[in-house]
Amino acid sequence: MENRSQWGTRLGFLLAAMGSAIGLGNIWRFPATAYENGGGAFFLPYLFALLTAGIPLLILEYTIGHKFRGSAPRSYGKISKGMEWIGWWQVAVSFIISTYYPVIIAWAIMYAYFSFGQQWGGDATAFFVGDYLQLGDPGTFGAMVPSVLLPLIAVWAVTLFFLGRGVKKGIEVANKIFIPTLAVIFLIIVIRAVTLEGALEGLDAFFKPDWSAIANGQVWVAAYGQIFFSLSIAFAIMITYASYLPKKSDITNNAFITGFANSSFELLAGIGVFAALGFMAVQSGLDISEVVAGGVGLAFMVFPEIISQMPASGFFGFLFFASLVLAGLSSLISISETYVAGIQEKFNVSRGKAVTIGGGLAAILSLAYATQDGLNLLDTVDHFINNYGVALAGLFEVVAIAWFAKSLKEFQSHANSVSDIQLGTWWRICLGVITPIVLGWMMLQNLKAEVTSAYEGYPIEFLFNYGWVVAIGAMFAGALLTLKKWPGRAAEASNSESEDKEVAQ
Repeated sequence: MENRSQWGTRLGFLLAAMGSAIGLGNIWRFPATAYENGGGAFFLPYLFALLTAGIPLLILEYTIGHKFRGSAPRSYGKISKGMEWIGWWQVAVSFIISTYYPVIIAWAIMYAYFSFGQQWGGDATAFFVGDYLQLGDPGTFGAMVPSVLLPLIAVWAVTLFFLGRGVKKGIEVANKIFIPTLAVIFLIIVIRAVTLEGALEGLDAFFKPDWSAIANGQVWVAAYGQIFFSLSIAFAIMITYASYLPKKSDITNNAFITGFANSSFELLAGIGVFAALGFMAVQSGLDISEVVAGGVGLAFMVFPEIISQMPASGFFGFLFFASLVLAGLSSLISISETYVAGIQEKFNVSRGKAVTIGGGLAAILSLAYATQDGLNLLDTVDHFINNYGVALAGLFEVVAIAWFAKSLKEFQSHANSVSDIQLGTWWRICLGVITPIVLGWMMLQNLKAEVTSAYEGYPIEFLFNYGWVVAIGAMFAGALLTLKKWPGRAAEASNSESEDKEVAQ
């Protein structure tokens, strides 16, 4: 009899996987990336990247989790003893992301409140950086910012509550609430945005193809980068989530549904964002190119200005920032589950203790981002951990499995044994050839940019202490955690039974 926790329904798993994939990056990263890389023409390399890297990698991670039925480190260790550290490295990367991700959700909570009465005034940028975050110089942490700290505590309370209730009664229930609500709210936002004056000009700028961009290698790298970061690949998330699937689960079908659902939401986000940017451009008498932004700037500097000019601005501002909160919470829960599962299995503790230890430590470290230096710290850690944590760990993952362990045929057979859509040679070529080449090229380009100029003009010492040290530290943490031996099967079974009793109560 298998004691491992399982999803209650297939829909529960799919919503959780979608909740992990659909995050803040879909709303604020994809629209600007597409616009800057050929507009409508970008969708060709984007679709190619989805089919040759995104979905194949999803299938691989679903198969690993489903076959070995363990956390990412445990599953990698079963492929090859020397690969366990890659799993811990990915878990460490997720842990670091979970220290700053809730801070952005906390900002969104406050901005949902600020929307009523447009409390950011006439200069949204100055309000965000000065009045709200009270931003100081890089490296000088300063005092805690109460209006960031209080909602941050609320974010962690919600996250730890759902994690503590387990997979079926916690994570699955959370995503059954968050994801449908997010879809409805964002659909309302998009419908309203496309009816605004200037929306068509915005959509024209978004979809108008620049076919010359197709010949630019950087555009293809951008497409692969967007797919890779968007689908929660190499975060240890999808391996962990798939480990809770019943033994007879259609792996490839689930991967295609997750991949296309995520891309559909990105397209919807692009339509909503650019319709709103078109409205702002018309109202301000500016060209679209002058108002396009991505990342934190789009959400907390540009969008408040758009909201201020909209009819029923308070209501639609609340909806927009509520959508960020929901997208962020579903992703934060999935990110945190990676180390909760890892701690629980490696140290043979109950789920409650694993949530307390892992989530508690992440919550304490997240307080650093609630200081006056929070934005500088977040920007730097996010840049380095994504470029030299997630992407590099993904490269190590595919190279280790495809080239060294030579396990692709084994995983192909396992996926095919339970799936309607059968994998062929194309799948092995995508993972064994195309993905490593693209990720390797991305690494070279990132390193080239890093050594030629300081990221965002930050002081070199600041970038070293909070960028390079954090990214490299995640790798070392992964190696250190492999030194402890796994507990015996009897201990694991006993612990799993006690966990089921805890959740049932």
